[in-house]
Amino acid sequence: MTSYRGMRRQARRIRRTGLHPLMVINAGDQFPETAWLAMLRWAWRYRSELAPVYLAAVVLGASWWLHAARPQWWAFVLSVAVVTAGALAAFGARAGTPALTERLYAAVTTLAAGGWSAAATALGPFVSPLPQAMAAGLLALSVPWWAHRRRRAKVRVERKLEAWPEIALAVGLAGSQVMSAAVDVWGWRARFRLARGQTIADVTAKVPAIESGLGTFRGAVRVYPTPDDLANRCELRVLDTDPHADAVPWPGPSTTSVTEPIDLGPFEDATPCGVLFLRRHALGGGATGSGKSGLLNVLMGNLVACSDVVIWAVDLKKGMELKPWESCIGRLATTAEQAVALLRDAVSVLHARAELLAATGRRVWEPSPDMPALIIIIDEYAELADDAPEATRHTDSIARLGRAVAVTMTAATQRPTQKAMGQGAVRSQMDIRICFRVRERKDVDLVLGQGMLSAGWNTHSLNAPGKFLVSAPEHSTPRRARAYLVTDQAVSDTAAQHADGRPELDEESRRAISATAPAGGNADADHASQPEPAAPGEMAAEDVLWLALATAPGEDIPVADLVAATGMSHRWVNYRLRALADTGQAIQIKRGVWRATRPDSDAP
Repeated sequence: MTSYRGMRRQARRIRRTGLHPLMVINAGDQFPETAWLAMLRWAWRYRSELAPVYLAAVVLGASWWLHAARPQWWAFVLSVAVVTAGALAAFGARAGTPALTERLYAAVTTLAAGGWSAAATALGPFVSPLPQAMAAGLLALSVPWWAHRRRRAKVRVERKLEAWPEIALAVGLAGSQVMSAAVDVWGWRARFRLARGQTIADVTAKVPAIESGLGTFRGAVRVYPTPDDLANRCELRVLDTDPHADAVPWPGPSTTSVTEPIDLGPFEDATPCGVLFLRRHALGGGATGSGKSGLLNVLMGNLVACSDVVIWAVDLKKGMELKPWESCIGRLATTAEQAVALLRDAVSVLHARAELLAATGRRVWEPSPDMPALIIIIDEYAELADDAPEATRHTDSIARLGRAVAVTMTAATQRPTQKAMGQGAVRSQMDIRICFRVRERKDVDLVLGQGMLSAGWNTHSLNAPGKFLVSAPEHSTPRRARAYLVTDQAVSDTAAQHADGRPELDEESRRAISATAPAGGNADADHASQPEPAAPGEMAAEDVLWLALATAPGEDIPVADLVAATGMSHRWVNYRLRALADTGQAIQIKRGVWRATRPDSDAP
């Protein structure tokens, strides 16, 4: 009886036998929808597409009533339309239309509707050519509305969220409700009210199922707590396209003081990932090729532009990563012996600063160009622990005591295990944790801290170099960011630009380093590039330096000119100048500019 003819044949047989069809209505049955109800449901579903038609109907009805009751009001209607259109064009951004094109469209539409309504009020809405003008204007002004990207995206999201009760039931979040939704540049976000007993942890655990229910690509869904931090609410962010699919070029230094946050890269919503490194130790971890070196370059590029921080660095890969920044680095250790000496001197600096603060009644070291902070960058910390085990004793002291006196460390390593970080308190003192892609899920907790994986910090799913999650006092939720790409040319240009303006350690810190220097040498001499012995008949480099100081035209000479005159490195020249300053034969007029005080004396 599947065919129409078969059904009719069966009905005739039933009638011949005297049976009559009956309709039985149970209590739970529903009557079929009427045509009017179906039309109303259709009109509501497509209300966004039909909005121009609805607006035209409202204008037509209002104009018909005004013509019949108040035809003399046409001037008032026109005045209101002109004022409203001007207000929308000038102040529409406060009403939720930040784009200029959107404000102009709203103003033109308002002016057109008001002008037609004024004419219809005076003449009548059905007097030719007003109906033809309305039809033409409706068609012309509807096309931009129908083609608007954000409107279409919002409609798509609303229709998708209409099916959320079925999706929630399928993924195990039955009872959760959509509170609001908004469309942004890269996708959309929605705020949900969870059912009794459900938490954000339950939503995070079901992210793959939610992606399947919403029909998105894998890795498109993010779960965040709401700003009010209520336990029964969460925010769901869904990406239509990956904003971090391509590398993000570095725009240049984002700060000129270490007291300000450093922009490491953009989040997925295009907001900057600003992290404050003052009085905070930092740890960066991730697999090989995940982008740790790129983050160090971003950090260095911002620190060298700060006039209130001195940078020391340890790079046991013979300076392969950090040597391009050498002209801006106060001390660069490329061997285990140099690293031990550098860290030993850093401990001396923090003790001297602590004594100075205690003597002056202060609790923290406030960085300035004359009293700069000291940040120690350590690349591949595990190599330092293996090659120089005694260095971990110094790093432990810095980690525990260095914050108040602005002597901090930033360490990068692949797997910050307890063995790699030493047996001290270094890892536990790291306030800033930056995790790139890791190979194993357990490494997430190793870098970011115990329990971070179960809380949704899924760095094992990061799929491109440079992508990272940052855990810091100002970043407590797992938001993906991508570090800026700093090219070799950008490194070279930035280092050259800021080489001459780098600050020196304060006098108290230099005195502490000199007091703890090994007998027969200065601590700075361990890392300074020593000059080659002068050939017979040639002037020694020290003599050339002193001669350049003594015969300088005018009252002072920049360090860059001394480097060019001696042919020696920037660090060696600064070291020799400090030695001359201690003997009173040279003084520093300002940062990077020196003067000889006794040009008639013998060369040192």
